[in-house]
Amino acid sequence: MNIFSAEQLYQADQVTVQKNGITTLDLMEHAGTQVFNWLHTRMQGAQVPVRIFCGIGNNGGDGLVLARHLIQHGYNVHTYVVNCSDKRSKNFLVNYDRVKQVTKNWPILIRDESGFPEIHRDDVVVDAIFGIGLNRCMGGWVKGMVQHLNNSGAFILAIDMPSGLYADAPIEDPEAIVKANHTLSFQLPKLAFFMPSTGHFTQTWEAIDIGLDPEFMMTQPPQATLLHKQHILSWYKPRGKFAHKGSFGHSVIMGGSYGKIGAVVLATQAALRIGSGLVSAHVPKCGVTVLQTAVPEAMVTSSKGEEGLDDLTVPDAGFTYGLGMGMGTSAASLKALETFLQAQNEPIVLDADALNLLASKQELYAEIPQQSVLTPHPGELKRLIGEWSDDFDRLAKTQEFANKYKLIVLIKGAHSAVCFEGGTFINSTGNPGMATAGSGDVLAGMITGLIAQGYPSWQAAAMGVYLHGSAGDLAVHDLGYQALLASDIAAKIGPAYIKLFEIEKPHQEEREEAPQE
Repeated sequence: MNIFSAEQLYQADQVTVQKNGITTLDLMEHAGTQVFNWLHTRMQGAQVPVRIFCGIGNNGGDGLVLARHLIQHGYNVHTYVVNCSDKRSKNFLVNYDRVKQVTKNWPILIRDESGFPEIHRDDVVVDAIFGIGLNRCMGGWVKGMVQHLNNSGAFILAIDMPSGLYADAPIEDPEAIVKANHTLSFQLPKLAFFMPSTGHFTQTWEAIDIGLDPEFMMTQPPQATLLHKQHILSWYKPRGKFAHKGSFGHSVIMGGSYGKIGAVVLATQAALRIGSGLVSAHVPKCGVTVLQTAVPEAMVTSSKGEEGLDDLTVPDAGFTYGLGMGMGTSAASLKALETFLQAQNEPIVLDADALNLLASKQELYAEIPQQSVLTPHPGELKRLIGEWSDDFDRLAKTQEFANKYKLIVLIKGAHSAVCFEGGTFINSTGNPGMATAGSGDVLAGMITGLIAQGYPSWQAAAMGVYLHGSAGDLAVHDLGYQALLASDIAAKIGPAYIKLFEIEKPHQEEREEAPQE
């Protein structure tokens, strides 16, 4: 599923109207009807008060379409117009008149704080005040209206966007944004749903089809693509009957230092679990016994140093390397990394201290083999690309860095982003329990093992992020958020593969749909 900018979605509206010989009023009617169908299916005629707050633009017009259909189907509807300006869209006015034709309880105009209605916790509130067309921060009594909704404790359903939230720009005033329980996003999700600073303004979201022109939607370059199971299945390489361990690559995990050998253990286990045919670990001498004991399936070599990784193995074109986890940032480690990069031509995975070492000597960026994968945590990312002003700026700068050096760079988080020359993937799996020590080491090992199996680096990064999150979701089901460990994620990689091939049963719902006009 693609993610488009607000401007692209506006263009999609115009193209749909022109190509299909319809009006924007027709498109609004269809969108509002789809919202009604969604709500009607779930409420099934229940007489819970539904309070619809409409702006005076097109989002308000959508809310008025919803109000009319709910009224015609006998619901307990209370409609309000947030009268924040003298300018009204033509489609809003048409639907305002249509509502007045089906009820004697005309929409109530709210002009200031004195008009704020009482809202009970058991009510359903529909936010149709502002959509993606908002270009300024709400203030004054309109901001007070938003806070009134947020403080009500009622379930809030946002139409297309929580009012006050921009689709693809940073927030200005968090107190002037509706906090929705659920958002029905028209056609596609918005980038703001996946950013740490903006995503919490809707607890959940769902994209509903409002009939935008499919050709336009398929040919537009997206801002980003939401990563789903279908992507992974389309890339998955099945194993042949006569394959052997040499058919699935040789991963080499290099890292560790005294007290930090566990990072290499986790990455090595993950490389094996993800399917790498052979896996070796290169660690300081103090880590050899640990690796041989913890991961008996792996081969182990040691550096000259007892407690630190002061030399790296000579690159072999037949191997895939993942390095940096627990490595330390000594001068010897920096020299070893520099020597390794100068001799390596194939894509590698760089994690943790390898990234910190690179940031300390930025001229080495040009030595990183193209299509290598970088897996920084936020602090490491900042050392790579510099400061950012907000989440959207961070994404833009990471994408610029990836394009400049022809690399794949991850932004790890609740919705990890995979930035590469071809675009950006936003992950759809994972949970807060995965915010635990060693989780990133598991991910780095998984991506290394996938590249070793012959997946292109960008696919390996995307598959690794998705399966890593899926494994975490399976593990948290058994253990809960607080008890989840990185080793639990590695242990669920196999079940995450199996889950890919589970057939999802469609959810059958009987519903009475409103007549199309």
